[in-house]
Amino acid sequence: MKPPRKSYNSSSEENQSPDFEQELAQVERSLVSIKERYTQIKHDQEQKAQWQQRQQQLKDNKPQTPEIKAELRQIQKQLELLELNLESQLFSWRSLKKPFWQVIRFGGMGVIIGWILKSYAG
Repeated sequence: MKPPRKSYNSSSEENQSPDFEQELAQVERSLVSIKERYTQIKHDQEQKAQWQQRQQQLKDNKPQTPEIKAELRQIQKQLELLELNLESQLFSWRSLKKPFWQVIRFGGMGVIIGWILKSYAG
């Protein structure tokens, strides 16, 4: 018997295999990154809750000594830092890159089509 001949599809699949593997590796890296970010967010939220609880305890303390006021200022700075950290990494430039260029592309096309329609209508 003759060995089966390779069809065009199987050679095409072989060429796509490295691309698929690269895409799969990229997806795996993205998943690891998302898991790390999720863990960081959970940790920061827990830390924020602890700082807020401590801040409330100090505010409830009636004699506001200079040490308590200094600690309250320090806690406020820590809370601001945590808020910034929580907000800053939700959106990265890389995650906004594709939508940004889509807005530029389709917005630009809309302007051009609008000018064309205006020139025909006017």
